[in-house]
Amino acid sequence: MDNPGTATPDTFPAQERLADGAQYIAGRFAKGTSGRTHAVVDPATGAEVYTYELAGPEDVDRAVAAARDAFPGWAATTPGDRSDALHRFAAVLADRAEEFARAESLQCGKPLKLTREFDVPGTIDNTAFFAGAARHLQGQAAAEYSGDHTSYIRREPIGVVGSIAPWNYPLQMAAWKILPAIAAGNTIVLKPAELTPLTSLLFAEAATLAGIPDGVINIVTGTGKEAGEHLVGHPDVAMTSFTGSTGVGKRVAEVATATVKRLHLELGGKAPFVVFDDADLEAAVHGAVAGALINTGQDCTAATRAYVQRPLYEAFVAGTAALMETVRLGEPFAPGTDLGPLISHAQRDRVAGFVERARGYARVVTGGEAPGGELKSGAYYRPTLVADAPQDSEIVQSEIFGPVLVVLPFDSDDEGIRLANDTPYGLAASAWTGGVYRANRATREIKAGCVWVNDHIPIISEMPHGGYKASGFGKDMSAYSFEEYTQVKHVMFDNTAVARKDWHRTIFGDR
Repeated sequence: MDNPGTATPDTFPAQERLADGAQYIAGRFAKGTSGRTHAVVDPATGAEVYTYELAGPEDVDRAVAAARDAFPGWAATTPGDRSDALHRFAAVLADRAEEFARAESLQCGKPLKLTREFDVPGTIDNTAFFAGAARHLQGQAAAEYSGDHTSYIRREPIGVVGSIAPWNYPLQMAAWKILPAIAAGNTIVLKPAELTPLTSLLFAEAATLAGIPDGVINIVTGTGKEAGEHLVGHPDVAMTSFTGSTGVGKRVAEVATATVKRLHLELGGKAPFVVFDDADLEAAVHGAVAGALINTGQDCTAATRAYVQRPLYEAFVAGTAALMETVRLGEPFAPGTDLGPLISHAQRDRVAGFVERARGYARVVTGGEAPGGELKSGAYYRPTLVADAPQDSEIVQSEIFGPVLVVLPFDSDDEGIRLANDTPYGLAASAWTGGVYRANRATREIKAGCVWVNDHIPIISEMPHGGYKASGFGKDMSAYSFEEYTQVKHVMFDNTAVARKDWHRTIFGDR
């Protein structure tokens, strides 16, 4: 169902403030020095909304130097001081919530209701969470584990963090990387995707307005090959955090290894959606449509593979197709729009390629095409349901990153769980059942960093997000991510001179 609407965005609300450029270094906007420009394009219309100079290696060097210079002072602040700064940061974000929502919708093509109700409130909540977490960076008190020696554990910041964020959730991914890093006392240089830099830049600006010192948060906007690799390989960067595809993640790991950096990778996903025969069919159908189409399917935790036990299979296929056909495609700023465009025409064509190739071995039940009419100029693609694909086919095994759900049947519980685990990925999954034993088994045996039961997609600041297998390692959000950005130090005191003398005698003998 199409909903072209009449609402169109104004010019980018912060355009005047970004006139000095799309780099944010030491508390100021600046132009890039690569000699090349890039345009932010509204994927709903194809119109250019902001053109900027890309960062080059020199800009990365300046940003890292600013972060390195700011590190000693920021690391020395008390947890209470960092907490107060993050509380002020959350307040600034709340005051500017509408500006962030509109900018995110404009650069990503997200429906405005999604950015208003999910992306921006989630970012503010995450900021408030880490404001509290900053006061709970705990070591571990200890005792005499070795004779007359007393040991304890310190948790300390690592140094300069170099992070790379993707284009699907630019504001939230910037927050997930920046907040735990600075709450723990680190400083950071973040490279957002060149397609979607706007809200990352505004996020850094808001931090400065909240009183976070210059150089603690820096943004460099350039290509992955030039700015990204230089940031990852920089000798003054102590840790790299990357979110993106598994293929690029392997390259990041290769570059980071040369300088033995701490590494945090949140990579691709191919989330299974397992429906057992005692599930609430209506709830599962609604969950599948919402879980598959969130953010136009450009979500690595999105439901992409539905495995449905044979007695419910045909009813699930029919119900899901019917519900997908009611989803309203439209301009992101138009009231009533459920689904916006993909990030670009190139991504739309990539998604369409998966579906077209699948026609040779599977059944396209609904969708499988771009809309015409008033939406023709945008990067839109209809919600698509594909059934009966072989388990080893590319549409089942590969990450599509679009509004496409594949449905396959299974017979026994053993088979359903085996199929759910039968991809290289392990980021998220869900199990749909009315039975506590089935739910317990599924959550225990499905290999994924998050397994929902009778739901798919909700996340909360207090709980971790991260993958198994080829979906990477390390956690975002929660106290677990806070610990990712610290290093552990063992401190040991010799309580008596006698003990020290005896220890030396044990090693060297009497002398």
